[in-house]
This record gives sequence, structure tokens and C-alpha cells, in this order.
Amino acid sequence: MPPMLGSHEKMPTLSPEIALLVLGGLLLATVFAGTLSSRFGLPALIGFLCLGMLVGVDGPGGIAFDDYLLTQGVGIACLIFILFSGGLDTDWRDFRRVASPALLLATLGVLISAGTIALSSVLILGFTPFQGFLLGAIVASTDAAAVFAILRSTGLALHGDVRALIEVESGSNDPMAIFLVGAALLFMTVPGASPFSIVPDFAAQMPIGAGIGLGIGYLLPEVLKRSQYRHGGLAFVISIAGALISYGLAEVLGGNGFLAAYIAGLTAGNRVYRARHIVSTFQDGMAWLSQVVMFLTLGLLITPSNLIDVIIPGLAITFILMVVARPISVFICLLPFRRFDWREKLFVSWAGLRGAVPIVLATFPMVAGIPSAFAIFNIVFFVVLLSSVIQGPTMNWMAKRLRLTTEKAQPDEAHAALAEDGVERDPH
Repeated sequence: MPPMLGSHEKMPTLSPEIALLVLGGLLLATVFAGTLSSRFGLPALIGFLCLGMLVGVDGPGGIAFDDYLLTQGVGIACLIFILFSGGLDTDWRDFRRVASPALLLATLGVLISAGTIALSSVLILGFTPFQGFLLGAIVASTDAAAVFAILRSTGLALHGDVRALIEVESGSNDPMAIFLVGAALLFMTVPGASPFSIVPDFAAQMPIGAGIGLGIGYLLPEVLKRSQYRHGGLAFVISIAGALISYGLAEVLGGNGFLAAYIAGLTAGNRVYRARHIVSTFQDGMAWLSQVVMFLTLGLLITPSNLIDVIIPGLAITFILMVVARPISVFICLLPFRRFDWREKLFVSWAGLRGAVPIVLATFPMVAGIPSAFAIFNIVFFVVLLSSVIQGPTMNWMAKRLRLTTEKAQPDEAHAALAEDGVERDPH
């Protein structure tokens, strides 16, 4: 019987040499799996997840891994670097042009999607209102890793500000989803908790997180400009410290750490300093490594045989999310912005990929001991798989059908070179 990681049983001891060899082999195999999935037009995350499941308890690897708390920690750490690197690669001018609609989608849009899924879960799956709201909050946000990878690896050129809108929204809507998940867990674990008790926390989290991110993002280039570290490898260490400090400090002060990490990257990436290019390239690699580690770990956590029981609920929630909840939230939130026509709104609706964030958020109920957590986790994983398989490969096709592409739809040289090998350069 394979060892149960995360249990209290004593595990067979591996020598450091064997452990490092296995780890290196897994990382390399994960990259090859991502390459293979890309050759079939699927997001690389599908390959990462599938390899994790093959190594897991139902696969040839036979490793039984059930440590949700460890998975949650790994996921949070990886998301910090994915968001920080995504901010580094976002042009401030693009951010300013789409800030209002993107932030509306990242807040009100997430709430509308969560509410729609909650209602559907109650009516179709027989969930309680709190269970339905918890599921809706978990799957409501789009995933920065999946969205950035698809858009930037293909160099998809879209009319107007559609691409910038999708990228900024995906990089900034995680805080709202995390807040809603926390609120749902509060109501489910603390009887009689008032909804009004969480309003002050929400009102403080966003500005504190944004403020910390701005501060760290401003200080990081100053440190690199005023020290001898700007030319050496220590610049990379300082950039890692900046990402971690922005998240940690914001959380300690009652802000949203994920928003702080994204804003810190956005601020630092749009300032002029000599080490900017190498720091951006290094953080791109860190984000890629983060994506590999995160999806491999999540794949290990999944037991494919358990997904059989959630096929019908998963199909129902995925259908409602893709063709009802997401379009409703997009069309309502973009209603005041007349520069986006119905075709652009429809594409933004279709580009709402789900990825690692919902799966990581689905570990929160498991750690909290919510009775329905296991079913919710499996449904969320099923939704992410279907979203990746259906929406990811069809984004370019959808853009062309809606006549939103321009003649300049070419990846940059780095993307193009890696695209020939079937690998996305940018893991965001």
C-alpha cells in the first residue's frame, strides 16, 4: 500500500539523493506533459494536472497524498509569484484605460457570478444556501495563470482594450473571491454571524492591500537603483523578497495580500531602473515554476475515481457558469461602458477561464472541516478541467468568429520561438 502523505503514519525514509532525483524528474516530466497538452491545443495546466494524477493514488505512481493544508500553503505561495509577475508584465497605460471596467468586473462581476451559481446549486443540486454560495464564491473568479498563458503565448491581438480588460480583471479579481469564500465559511462555522460584520473588513482589505502594493512596488526599484545589487544575482533575491513582503505585510495589517502582490508588480514593472528587464525575466521564470509546482501538487491531491460521482453536477455547474453566470456578470458590469460592443462583451464572457485559484480556494473548506467540502472540492476540480478543455483551445477561434482580431496577431519573438515547441513562455 502506498504511503499516505499528510497522515500521521511513519513514511519510508528516502535518501536526499533519491528525493532530489525524483523531484527533478517530476519537474522535467511536468514540463514535457505541458508541452504535450499544448501540442493538442490545450492549456499547459491540463498536462500538469494529468501528470499529478498519474503519479497519484489512482495512477501508476500510487502516491496517496491528502494534505490539504500543505496544498493550500503551496498554492498561496505560488499564486503570489504568478500575480507579482503578471503585474510586472502589465503596462500601466493599459491598466489605467481599463481600470474602471476591470475593477467592476473584479468585484461586482464576481459577486454576480457567485450569486448565480449559488442559486443554481440550491435549485439543481439541492445545496443549502450557504453551501451554494460557498461553491459560487470558489468558482466565481477567472484565473490569471490560465488567462495570461493563453493570451500571451499566442500573441492574440484584439481590437480596442479587450485584451487589457481581460488581463487586468484576471489579475485583480482573486481578492474578491477569497473574501467571499471567507465570508461563506464564517456564516457556516459561526452560527448567527451577521453579514454586516464583514463589511468593515472588506472596506479595509482593498485599500490597505493596494496601498502596501504601491509602497513596495515603489521601494523595490529604489533599492535596486541605490545599491550594488542591481547588476548581480542578489537583484533576484530582492525581487522575491518584494513579492513575499507585499503579501505578508498586507495580510498582517488587515489588507488583501494577493492584491498587494499584483499592485507591487504593476508599480515596479512600470518604473525605470537598470535591472528591470532581468528582474522581469527572472520573475517570469519564477511564475512558470510556480505554475508547474502548483498544478502538480493539485493533481496529486485529486483522486480521479472520486470524480465519477460529480460528473452530472459538474457538467451542470460548468454549463451555467460559462453560458449564464459569466455572460450575465459581464454584460451588467460593462453596461455603463459604451466603448465595448456586444461582440467584445461576448468574447470577454468566453475568456473567463477557471484554473488554479478555484482549486486552491476549494481547499479552504476542507481545512475548515465543512461537511460538504469533499463534494465541493471535486465539483470545482471538474469545472476547472472542463473550462480549460472547452474555453482554452477555442479562444482564438471565438475571437476570429466575432471579428475582433487584427492583422498584427503575432506572438513576440520569445513566445514564437517557444510556441514552435508547443510551450507557452508566460505562465500567467
